[in-house]
Amino acid sequence: MTQRPLTISDWRQATAADRAAHAARLDDADPAIFIARGPAGGDGIPLAVKDNIDAAGFATTAACPAYAYKPEASATAVARLEAAGFRVAGKTNLDQFATGLVGVRSPYGVPANPFDPACIPGGSSSGSAVAVARGLVPVALGTDTAGSGRVPAMMNNIVGLKPSRGLVPATGVVPACRSLDCVSIFALTVPDALAALAIAGGPDTVDPFSRALRQRLPRPGGWRVAVPHAAALPWFGDGFGPEWWAAALDLLRRTGATVEEIDPAPFLAAAALLYDGPWVAERTAAVGDFIDAHWDACDPVVRAIVRSGRARSATDTFAGLYRLAAIAAETAPTWDRYDALMVPTAPRHWTLAEVAAEPVARNSALGTWTNFVNLLDLAALAVPTGFHRNGLPIGATLIGPTGSDLALAAIGGVVHALAGLPLGATGAAADPASLRPARASGPGVEVAVFGAHLTGEPRSAALIALGAAPVRTIRTASRYRMVLLEGAMPRPGLVLTERDGVAIEGEVWLVPEPALPGLLAEVRAPLALGLVALDDGSEVRGFVCAAGGEAGAPDISRFGGWRAWRQAAAKTQSPTV
Repeated sequence: MTQRPLTISDWRQATAADRAAHAARLDDADPAIFIARGPAGGDGIPLAVKDNIDAAGFATTAACPAYAYKPEASATAVARLEAAGFRVAGKTNLDQFATGLVGVRSPYGVPANPFDPACIPGGSSSGSAVAVARGLVPVALGTDTAGSGRVPAMMNNIVGLKPSRGLVPATGVVPACRSLDCVSIFALTVPDALAALAIAGGPDTVDPFSRALRQRLPRPGGWRVAVPHAAALPWFGDGFGPEWWAAALDLLRRTGATVEEIDPAPFLAAAALLYDGPWVAERTAAVGDFIDAHWDACDPVVRAIVRSGRARSATDTFAGLYRLAAIAAETAPTWDRYDALMVPTAPRHWTLAEVAAEPVARNSALGTWTNFVNLLDLAALAVPTGFHRNGLPIGATLIGPTGSDLALAAIGGVVHALAGLPLGATGAAADPASLRPARASGPGVEVAVFGAHLTGEPRSAALIALGAAPVRTIRTASRYRMVLLEGAMPRPGLVLTERDGVAIEGEVWLVPEPALPGLLAEVRAPLALGLVALDDGSEVRGFVCAAGGEAGAPDISRFGGWRAWRQAAAKTQSPTV
């Protein structure tokens, strides 16, 4: 390496000297970033894990030493990344019990904002964001209930991917609001965040909130993006806010997107429900009894917020659910007209002293544009867009309906590339092409997959190692059957049929042309590369079962796809259900 490894691609080429230098940097790192650290050096791509997410071999504290326990296994998201070649470099600091957007509510100290230590780092995923910004790890896991995977991204000049709810399982995560919680991903680039998502994502039968999602792409003819009208943008005393937001909008227009202003009032009304409505009682359900029993061990602001949920009644809960349903219906037409809504990630930065003076009000201000996202079942991607006159990073968040994760990445990657910023706080420049995720129009070959290569399935990591990226989810024409092929690893065979065919769900990945032989080399008969007819009338290359290869194989077509079969098989413990 000519420079220290920063991205996933860099780490795949890292030498022993690179790893030794990295271990030394970890030794010198701000001690408030990591609550616990893994063994120095070692193989694998370094991964930081927020300390409300289980990692085998580490205690989980949720930033409360009295709460600590030793998990028997890693959280599903962590285990999937470990199986794909990542290693946990350490558990990162957070606002206690993931309650806060400021990053200061922890007995382990405050991870220093790398751009100004007098300012907050953002939370609750403070340590994870700072670890990525400083180049200590290329990828870190956080959690996001009200913005904890997005606000720290802006404060640290990095990418924060808040997936669609349930896309990444929350098995092994200390809950905040279990119905809203998402495992989030921090990275220096959008492609790295997507690579981690492709590995960590996918249903998990242990998590009842996890789900398989069909991804939607931007509509043909160019992106259409909504933005809040200027009069609706509160800056909380930051006079430079309108100027930096205008610069972010200029970046968006330079992507070729059609940009239109809308009234964001319904979205902001949903945001107000998060703490003024009954959902705070979910935090009480999660850790309220522990806080009552360990009063002195808990941060005073956190315990006041969590205990306030006890004042909520069942009547309040249903009133809140009805109000949210009405807002969801009011906002739903937005996604018929637009591919995304772009908003400021946060309205401004605060200093540590300012937050100490008004801990609740200023924390709430940070959630202006984040609090409604999980309530309305939306996906979001925070990307850097520039720097404030005071030298602090600023950023925008792209928001879309559930299943729009890849579409948001397509737009956000171009915005980030056009901004021309250094990576995090490393000072390292990036090739703009490396900041953009692979797209259907980019160089490479589109390949449809239907089984172990789906995102989150065991062989998706092999595709990522070849430089491939997920592009979209698909459904075949109703002319196929799916069978279960024999072998050490269960795998499906897609069979063209003259009658009784069904539509089968799959994904399209964009594979670099030089990597295609490597992909074909790992595919075993009777599978082969052929053409697959899709439900929209188009065709794509994909893995199909050669004629006669399905003989005697159990038919699993009725499930409509591999993931649905896997979920059913796991519940019944039967290989063919």
